Amino acid sequence: MKDLLSVLKISVPDKIFIKDPETSDLGRRIIENSIFLIDEIGFESFTFKKLGTKISSNESSIYRYFESKHMLLLYLSSWYWAWLEYKLVLETFSISNAYEKLEKAIITVTNKIIEDSKYSHINETILYKIIVNESSKSFLTKEVDSKNKEGYFEIYKRLISRLNEMILGVKPNYKYSFSLASTILEGGLHQHFLQEHFPSLTNIEKNNTPTQFFIQLAKTALQ
Repeated sequence: MKDLLSVLKISVPDKIFIKDPETSDLGRRIIENSIFLIDEIGFESFTFKKLGTKISSNESSIYRYFESKHMLLLYLSSWYWAWLEYKLVLETFSISNAYEKLEKAIITVTNKIIEDSKYSHINETILYKIIVNESSKSFLTKEVDSKNKEGYFEIYKRLISRLNEMILGVKPNYKYSFSLASTILEGGLHQHFLQEHFPSLTNIEKNNTPTQFFIQLAKTALQ
């Protein structure tokens, strides 16, 4: 599966970028190095000027791809959700038992990413750290409603919809399926964040994942 993931073309909504960074060497260097730089200094301190210095390019050249650093973060988040969606589909498509399929899905979306699939310019392991620490900043903005209507978050919503379908596969009349699906996806990230920064607020021990907690949560809810 890792080999298959490495050759898939990850598609991000074209409204997010001005020029597709996948179409040029400079664009791919912008994506690759933005991941390393955001991980190193945090999104608040990240600027296109600092990124330009890192890639030995003018700040203005980055603006030809993204109108702002917020749109770049939205691109990185969307890329990750699309990659995770492919991973989820590949991990579950051959499982016929509804509960086993849901359990495998929970494992897939709540496990920590510790190996990347060898994309030449995107390190999914480091990108995952950014998703845990920074991805909420891509939608916790005043413009979130208008951007949602324009389709900026379609991949994120589609991933949750896939989880929703698997939940309904276990219990078709469960009326909180979307709430449970979004709780599993976002809750997994939040537990990893607490584990790293506020360990006294979670029962998930360091170097473990919250997977079993969410499997138990889903099992209890769907009884």
